[in-house]
Amino acid sequence: MESIDSHRVPAHVAVIMDGNGRWAKARGLERSAGHVAGVDAVRRVVEAASKAGVRYLTLYAFSTENWNRPQDEVDALMHLIAYALERETPGLIENGVRLNMIGDVDRIPAASLESLRSSIRATAGGEGLQLNLALSYSARWEITRAANILASRVNGGEINAGDITDADVSACMTTAGMPDPDLLIRTGGDKRISNFLLWQLAYSELYFTSTLWPDFDAECFYRAIMEYQSRERRFGKTSEQIQSSSNT
Repeated sequence: MESIDSHRVPAHVAVIMDGNGRWAKARGLERSAGHVAGVDAVRRVVEAASKAGVRYLTLYAFSTENWNRPQDEVDALMHLIAYALERETPGLIENGVRLNMIGDVDRIPAASLESLRSSIRATAGGEGLQLNLALSYSARWEITRAANILASRVNGGEINAGDITDADVSACMTTAGMPDPDLLIRTGGDKRISNFLLWQLAYSELYFTSTLWPDFDAECFYRAIMEYQSRERRFGKTSEQIQSSSNT
């Protein structure tokens, strides 16, 4: 924490939490045990992000593809989400964290969805970190949803098809009103985006680590931020242009 430049902390960090199942398998445990351990990692990272001054933290908790996993694992995950939210909500309130959810909520079981909405209501007054849980989420689903929204507006005469801008598309995303992620962290060793925030990650810095999610802690999170701060973000410009702008 002491090594981080407080003036260059990423405003928005997105995380693909990978490795729960492999963590459990390596210990001779059921995959569900890895997901339980992963909840503790979530708590550690939320606390670390809050201390570092991150404004938005988006966690890829359950993808639309995850619905294809064995039914008993899906059921266990949905139950765990409801249990974890009930357990963690008082801590979120105490630390000023407000909860938000992005994804296709229509597919989430009613009991789990109510737990989510209850926690969102309870934490609505938080003035610190915004924690976004990506549940039943897919970037292709989100982009298709945005296209349908815009097509409906065109058909309704609200806008002309030829006038649609990047900003219009962004406004139809589930992350509307938030800055795009500055940093994406993926644990577990794989180096791919896995259908996560494809529109929003256009200029994000990518950080991959072999650390399995249940083992990911505050120091791991701060190490990722330090790596982010060591990079030059040019957004299509030259290094000289960036330096000139900084000096100005």
